[in-house]
Amino acid sequence: MRIGIVTETYPPEINGVALTVQTMVHELLQLGHSVDLTRPRQLGESEIAPRAMLVERLLAGSRVPRYPELRFGWPATETLKQAWRSQGVAAVYVATEGPLGWSAVRAARAIGIPVLTGFHTRFDDFVGHYGARLLVPLAQVWLRRFHNAANATLVPTQSLKSELEQRGFKHVERLPRGVDSRLFNAGRRDEALRRAWGVAPDEQAVIHVGRLAPEKNLGLLVQACRRIQARGIRAKFIWVGDGPSRSALAEQNPDFIFAGIRRGEDLARHFASGDLFLFPSLTETFGNVTLEAMASGMPLVAFDYGAAHEHVVHRRTGLLAPFGEAEAFLALAEELACDRALRHRIATQVREAVSGLSQTAVATQLVRLFEQAMPTECAA
Repeated sequence: MRIGIVTETYPPEINGVALTVQTMVHELLQLGHSVDLTRPRQLGESEIAPRAMLVERLLAGSRVPRYPELRFGWPATETLKQAWRSQGVAAVYVATEGPLGWSAVRAARAIGIPVLTGFHTRFDDFVGHYGARLLVPLAQVWLRRFHNAANATLVPTQSLKSELEQRGFKHVERLPRGVDSRLFNAGRRDEALRRAWGVAPDEQAVIHVGRLAPEKNLGLLVQACRRIQARGIRAKFIWVGDGPSRSALAEQNPDFIFAGIRRGEDLARHFASGDLFLFPSLTETFGNVTLEAMASGMPLVAFDYGAAHEHVVHRRTGLLAPFGEAEAFLALAEELACDRALRHRIATQVREAVSGLSQTAVATQLVRLFEQAMPTECAA
């Protein structure tokens, strides 16, 4: 099958949506499908020569306000209609709700091919975090109209499926996420990296991985670090990632270690070289880093929603705070840092909890959802 994928973010941009879509493309190609990938041209990027089973179409775009390292694509309905007809695209997946994403849904419907959308980002939450709370209801209407124009909206958790259905989203389907356990595993623990962080043998490395931005609830993470210190626990605090909040965080917390953006095996080393993982975000649709931390053998503290709700068993494979209860999160972070036996017990069980989350199985299920959306004669 030739599958069209449209996204307004893609590596080398680093965020959950970009990496999820890249994995989707890779796994579909591994399954023997052809992929027609459409995305905005990134700065300094030239045309990419088509490969045997992959065509990358680069279109015009602009920088996202407040996120200058990201871009959104301009509408391209006619371009997509012509390209998909000529390439024989059988079905389309749209990962982002920007102007290019909207035009992709229109184009697919106009030429009569199934189109599935992915609900990857809580834009309604983001609007509130960036000082425009009055626009939150409008953002919710915008998201609902976009996704309801597709044959189905794909979400990574059952709880998000239920929430969207209650908000008037139609044809919501769960498509789980996987994790690359060959890349992310406890065997990548690197003592040389720990020494570079200045972590002494009797110290802990407390890890956070994610975008450093206002919507990520990073103030609570700072409080958790300070609570751990206040208990007299010797620890270094490692922040992996970048974003608009980094400079202020670094200025206000000179003792924290900011490792910047890490990729691939380097990122896997950073995960595995910690002793516990703290994830305070309340705005995720899933939270891929949760699975990556678990696959790396990291005891973790997170709020009970998204990937953590789906895959963490409280006090067995991690610690879960009730959604939004900041004091509970702080208390659990302090407890995990203080209790070496608890950390060890979780570390011995957590990797097994995600061992069956195959990315290939996720891609196979995506293909089945495409087939279900096709007219009977086409699916046959």
